[in-house]
Amino acid sequence: MPLKKGYKQLLAEANAEIETLPVEAAIALHGQPDVVFVDLRDPREMDREGKMPAAFACTRGMLEFWIDPESPYGKPIFTESKRFVFFCAGGLRSALAAKTAQDMGLENVAHIDGGFGAWKQAGGPVTAPKTT
Repeated sequence: MPLKKGYKQLLAEANAEIETLPVEAAIALHGQPDVVFVDLRDPREMDREGKMPAAFACTRGMLEFWIDPESPYGKPIFTESKRFVFFCAGGLRSALAAKTAQDMGLENVAHIDGGFGAWKQAGGPVTAPKTT
């Protein structure tokens, strides 16, 4: 059975509707009190690659449940009047997440072009990965 929409079409639709921040602009926002960076990566990715200091960790699979205050999993951080900047490893999951968050009603959302990989490459602050 052919898909109605593949991931490329979903990404194109998301990118047409959301704000994509160049990594340099994202780095300039880091540490501002009205900005929350949301790390969508799996905990194993964070352990392996390191983390962005002060980022809020929310795996992609829980995002909708954590955003919705009526969900038993709702997180108060998503009810705050802040700017939410989503990121994943490379910018694909975060584009879809920013679109979903925007569709759910968060008004000031964006995602980082190139994700955490671009962040690290551009010299953004990173806590060291866990050693095994």
